[in-house]
Amino acid sequence: MKLYDGGRAPNPRRVQIFMKEKGIELPAQQLNLNELEHKTEEMLAKNPFATVPFLELDDGTVIAETVGICRYLESEFPQNNLFGEGSREIAVIEMWNRRMEFYFMQPVGMSFRHLHPGGAVLEGEQIADWGLKCQQSAIRAMGLIDQQLENNQYIAGDRFTIADITAIVAVQFFKPARIEVPEQGLGNFKR
Repeated sequence: MKLYDGGRAPNPRRVQIFMKEKGIELPAQQLNLNELEHKTEEMLAKNPFATVPFLELDDGTVIAETVGICRYLESEFPQNNLFGEGSREIAVIEMWNRRMEFYFMQPVGMSFRHLHPGGAVLEGEQIADWGLKCQQSAIRAMGLIDQQLENNQYIAGDRFTIADITAIVAVQFFKPARIEVPEQGLGNFKR
C-alpha cells in the first residue's frame, strides 16, 4: 500500500491522525497542493477527482476519500477501533462524524477557500460573502458541539473516535480559515 498525502491540508491530516491513533505506518508520497501536484496527468490517472489523500493498494486499486481510506484501514488493522462496535455505536459514531464533516469541517474549509489568499490557488474564483457565511455556520456548529459535550467526554460518546478526529482537524484549521472561537460561552467546546 502507498498513501498519496497532501501534508497539512485538513483531509490528509484526518488520515494521518487516524493512522497515528491506530499505530499504522505506510509508505507515503507527499503531493504539493500549491503546485497542483495532485492534478498532474499521472495523479489524475490514479484519482480523477484530484483529491488528497488517496491510498493505492498493492493490486493497483485506488481508494480516495478520507472516510473510505479510514474504513479500509480500520478493516485491515482492527486494533484501536475508531468506527465503533455493534450496530448502535457504529451508527452513532457515523452520525456524529457526518455532522462534523457537513456542518463543521466543510464550512471551515470553505471559509479558507474563499477568504484566505492561499485558498485562491485551489478555489479559483473566491466569493468573500460565501466565506463569511461559512464562518458563521462554523460558529453555529461550535454551539451544537458544545451542547453534545455537555454530557459526553467525546463527540460521539465516552471514547475517542473518527468524529473527534474530524472535529480536531477542523479546529486546527481555524487560523487559515480566519475563524475565531467566541470569547463568551462554549466551555465544553473549549476544553
